[in-house]
This record gives sequence, C-alpha cells and structure tokens, in this order.
Amino acid sequence: MPTFELTLAPGRLTLAQLRALWMRPHVLRVAAEARRGVDAAAAVVAEVVARHDTVYGVNTGFGLLARTSIGDARLAELQRALVRSHSAGTGEPLGAPLLRLVIALKAASLARGFSGVRWSVIETLIELNNRGVLPRIPSQGSVGASGDLAPLAHLASVLIGEGEALEDGRVVPGGEALSKAGIAPVELGPKEGLALLNGTQVSTALALAGLFAAERTLAAALVAGAMSVDACLASDIPFDARIQALRGHRGQADVAAVYRALLDGSEIRASHLHCHRVQDPYSLRCQPQVMGACLDQLRHAAEALLTEANAVSDNPLVFAEDRAVLSGGNFHGEPVAFAADNLALALAETGALSERRIALLMDASLSGLPPFLVEDGGVNSGFMIAQVTAAAAASENKALAHPRSVDSLPTSANQEDHVSMATGAALRLAPMARNTAAIVAIELLAAAQGIELRRPLVTSLPLREVLATLRRDVPFWDRDRAFAPDLARACAIVEDGRLDSYVELFGH
Repeated sequence: MPTFELTLAPGRLTLAQLRALWMRPHVLRVAAEARRGVDAAAAVVAEVVARHDTVYGVNTGFGLLARTSIGDARLAELQRALVRSHSAGTGEPLGAPLLRLVIALKAASLARGFSGVRWSVIETLIELNNRGVLPRIPSQGSVGASGDLAPLAHLASVLIGEGEALEDGRVVPGGEALSKAGIAPVELGPKEGLALLNGTQVSTALALAGLFAAERTLAAALVAGAMSVDACLASDIPFDARIQALRGHRGQADVAAVYRALLDGSEIRASHLHCHRVQDPYSLRCQPQVMGACLDQLRHAAEALLTEANAVSDNPLVFAEDRAVLSGGNFHGEPVAFAADNLALALAETGALSERRIALLMDASLSGLPPFLVEDGGVNSGFMIAQVTAAAAASENKALAHPRSVDSLPTSANQEDHVSMATGAALRLAPMARNTAAIVAIELLAAAQGIELRRPLVTSLPLREVLATLRRDVPFWDRDRAFAPDLARACAIVEDGRLDSYVELFGH
C-alpha cells in the first residue's frame, strides 16, 4: 500500500496535490463532508425512478436512442450494457501515473454531489487506487465530447468486475483483480453507469500530465539557456528588468529574473563586459520574450485544467436542493482541448529555441568554440550528430503542435455533431514532452562542454552546481564515444525534475 496519503476535497483540488499524485502513488480518501450531498443526489434519482419520470440516462437509451424508454425491470441491465458497449477503446494502455489521476479526478467529480451515484460507488472507485487495482484503459477512442466515453467505460468495466486490469505489468481479468484485492464488484444502480462514463477525466488527466512534464522541461530549458549564454560569451544585458517592465508581460519578467539569478557572479561574463559584439542572435537575446510567452501559456493552461479537475462534467446533472435533473453539455472537452493545444505550442517553441542555441554552439564562427565542441576535430565529430537529433525532434514537434481543437467529426448519427478532440490533443503532449526533453538535454550537454572549454574562467555558482549534477552522470567529451547513453542520462535529469529547484516558477 502506498505510504503517501491524500484527502480529496471535492471542488477544492490543488495543482500541488495533482502533481504529487502524478509523481507517486498515494492512499486516497474523500472528505467525509461530501457524503451528505452525494446521498441527497442519489435520493433524487431514486425518486425519479419511483415516479416513473422520463429522465435521460436514468430510464432512457443513450445518444440518439434517448427517445427509447426503458422499463424499471431493465434499469440495471441498461447501465451494465452501457459500460460493456462503450468499452471500445484501442491503442497503448495508459500508464500508472495517468490512471491514478483519472481515478482521483472521477472520484472527486462524483463526490461533488451532482451526479446521482451512491456513496458506495465512490468508495469502491477509491479502493481500486488504494489496493493497486489499476484498470487497463486503452489510450485511444475518445473524441472529447459526451465525455471520454470509451476510456472511462474501461475504468467502469473493472469496477463492475469485468474488463481488464494491470497487475505487476500483467493484464488480468478485472473480476480476478477485484477478487484478489478483496473488493466487491459494484452492482450499478440507475444512472450510475452513465455518471461513470460521462466526464472529461481522461483528457484532463492526460493534459495535466502534459502540463507537469512541460513545467520540468521549461525549467531545464531556462537552465540550459543560461548555460548557453555563458558558453557563447553572450551578454546578459537583454535580461535587464527595465527592458522587461516596458513590455509588461508577467512571464517575460519572471523568466528574465531567472536568467539574471542563474548568471549572477559568472567570471565568464565578467571577462567580456566590454567586448566588440553589440548584439547576440535571437535564440540567446530573446529568451525572456520567447520563454516568457511559453511560461504564460503554461500558467493559462494550468488555470484552465485546475478548473476542469474540480468540475462536474457528466450529464444529466442532479440538483438535490431543487429536486431537479437537468441535461446540459458539461461533458464537452473544448476547454481541455484549448489548454492542451496551448501546451503543445509551448513545448514546440521551447524545443525550437533550444535547438537553435545548440546550432550556435556547434558553429565556431558564432560561438568562438572549437567546431562541434570537440578538440582534435576531423578525427572526432563531437556533437555534430547530436544537433541533428535535436533538429529531428524539433521538426517532429512542429507537426505534432498542429491544433487538434479545430478538428471535429460528428458521431452518434449526428446527435453529437461537434466534438472537441480534447483527448487526442492531450495524448500527443507526452511524445512532445519527450522530444523537447531530449532537445534540452542535448543543449545542457553542449553548453556544459562549452563552459568547460572556457577554463580557467568559471561560470556562476548556480550553473557550476548544475554542471556538477551533469558530470556525475556524463563525463566531459574529450574524444568521440556513443552519444546515446549520455543523452539518456541527461534526459533523465530533465524529466526527473532535478533542475526544478533552480527555477522556482511553478510552486513545487
């Protein structure tokens, strides 16, 4: 059982809590005060059934079949059939960090008390996480409207003792996984299958994971960019606070402050205060403007995704105080799609700017360093092909950054005639983050090489600490060797967040 604990306060989740859950397993609890509202909404659903009122998803079919009324004797069958038929996903299964987020988000949403499910359904959902029963959820199959129907159906199928679960890397029947964990399958009541399937929790979890990876990548890119400034004998004047104040963008000012702190006290900078160079290339000089804009996008996406993480996004919604059940469209994933698209733009630009600085470091005429950062060039090719790898990753990200939110294909016989594609928008963030992490890792290694080639001059204290972190895993490049192992170790430094403490912008 996990050693960390997290109490979910419905409607009051924080990014810090979600980030922690993404990073490591937690024992989950739902705040006890939520039960009153949950029980009240469930009672309203029971009243609807007793009065034989016609309410979508309670005693009707779904989608275009909503005009079909279902008799009381078949209401449980209706919910089971919904879960079974909608378990139609494909593709690679979601990993454990994403599954933890999906379960927590779904439980917190249901516990808001507007979905009409019984408290026992939420308790069982939480127990899946706490006892290590992770549903096997295929990553593809949602268009981000009517919620993430197919992925969430795979979650619900394990909850009722069907579907598949992951156990120590193996795929096992969902019923078997529940039995081993001592969890009784849920017998779905009216509306409960629909409440579990409706919602944006999968796309939101994917986008949150993309956000958290983008935060780490941007932090590492700021560190790498500062190192490249010193390695290229570039100026820190463009980071002056007075310049940023005239532009007025918060992200730009914050990023410039990070660069000033990282470069403060550098002997390398002091050595060329009065050099002949007037201005540096844009990839060095305009870092506050570009990376500040990326930071602003991350912050905007974070705000939107936190709102969505705390939302009730299924349909119909139960308002117990008014004894009303209202159909709406909170399941439409457009806010998540927009946030994911903006994150994709930030990831692509972070990598694009980093790749351009790598190219500068390779060019002896611009950097003043040995060609491709290696002595005895000719015999040794140095970082030549590492820059090619960075260019390939940056180019791939350009294609992946194309906005998904502008796409739509009608589904359900045109009942669902506009969809958000939020899940696909969020799903592509993981490969984009890996690409950008690889680019930034190459820049870290190249800039470290350049700084060490400036000896006996040394860089600032913070950047010397970063250099020491790199050198514990990757030695100086004195002659050619296989680059891939070095790159893998540097990527791990970026992706593990080991440089986050040098860039305190995200409240870690």
